[in-house]
Amino acid sequence: MDLFVNYEGEKIDFTIPEEWNLISGQGKQPPPGVADPMEELRRALDHPIGSPRIEEMAGPGMKVVLLFDDLQRPTPAHLSLPEIMDRLNQVGVPDERITGVCALGTHSVLTSDQLKFKVGERAFSRLEGRLFSHDPHASDNIIVGKSHRGVLVEINPHVATADLIIGIGECMPHPISGFGGGFKIVMPGVCSYRTVADHHFAWMRHRNSRVKLLDGNYFYEEIVDAGRLSRMAFKLDFIINEKKEIVRAFAGDPVLEHKEASRYAESLYLVPLKRLADVTITSAFPLEVGVQATKALVMAGFCTRAGGTIIWIAPQKEAGPIMPLIKEMGSSESASDFHRRLAEGDIPDHLKSFGISYIMQVVYFKELAEKFQVVHVTEGLSPEQVEMMKYSYASDLQEAVERVAEKMGEANVAVFPSGGNIIPEVR
Repeated sequence: MDLFVNYEGEKIDFTIPEEWNLISGQGKQPPPGVADPMEELRRALDHPIGSPRIEEMAGPGMKVVLLFDDLQRPTPAHLSLPEIMDRLNQVGVPDERITGVCALGTHSVLTSDQLKFKVGERAFSRLEGRLFSHDPHASDNIIVGKSHRGVLVEINPHVATADLIIGIGECMPHPISGFGGGFKIVMPGVCSYRTVADHHFAWMRHRNSRVKLLDGNYFYEEIVDAGRLSRMAFKLDFIINEKKEIVRAFAGDPVLEHKEASRYAESLYLVPLKRLADVTITSAFPLEVGVQATKALVMAGFCTRAGGTIIWIAPQKEAGPIMPLIKEMGSSESASDFHRRLAEGDIPDHLKSFGISYIMQVVYFKELAEKFQVVHVTEGLSPEQVEMMKYSYASDLQEAVERVAEKMGEANVAVFPSGGNIIPEVR
């Protein structure tokens, strides 16, 4: 049977044995972008979900903080920030009372040039002297309370002391929190390293910490707790396609708009399966760079039977960022032993400079190696590096399929041509 996966914007064709039963093989068509991005942005802001409009929430004398995500996401802050600032100006909040904070969580701090690139010339000029990257290690982060399950919530001082907090982000399937967007701009966006570590390491392996699930997902519910404690009152979330085009915008109450955005994202990216696959073939596309390429592999784990095989295709041509992860994969520690170390605050020295979401990948990668046979098809990593991860190396997809077929006769097979942005669900 002729099939394909997407790889760096092109298609790689391959075949599977006749005795293999294909249970999923069609790629999801990328949703088209809107014809007029500004019109879509204004529509969302003019008709917020479960919330008054920004113009009704703001007033003279208020100190307003605008949160936006970092360069790892294509959120159009350059369009959103000036529009929101214009609306604040109309109700008596001048630019001088507005502060911009890049909610980068525990990622690397942006340089001035990177901030300018993210927010655009117009917003960068208007926010001069009042544009900051969040520092999760700063001593002046402020404790604002505890979540219902006991996580001490410590947030950026600009956020903690603001009168009105507005967030700008993106809603996409997320392997742990259900969907990105909503209050994630606060947790981990502007929380301290300690808060993020306590939250992430506590809930990262709960069975309900998974894609698509919100209600009953403690990882997500703790994020909502932190967000409510921060008092962020308004959120703008975008659905963005593979071409970084705006598909839809949602705005309003950070929980209610996020649930609407999540339902819409689910309608675009859900791939139903009738049973668990024996073999899952997944491409990292369109999230192929660095640690982002791992999302397709983690998603594949949700729909592959224990002891089954995952063939993971990712170019890894910019492999530098994941080399520390690969090094740690080579240790003899189990996923549970390494997770326990992290929860106790014992983070390996060579990983301390990385974000917590990056460090978590070590646990997930070790767990995947323990649960599945993983074959990594890649150009950028050597066979020795892949084997250090306790995966099998293949330089060619067809070669990988044939090698697996030698060991497995009949098999139920799922193929995800663009595995980086799908939601596999076994029904």
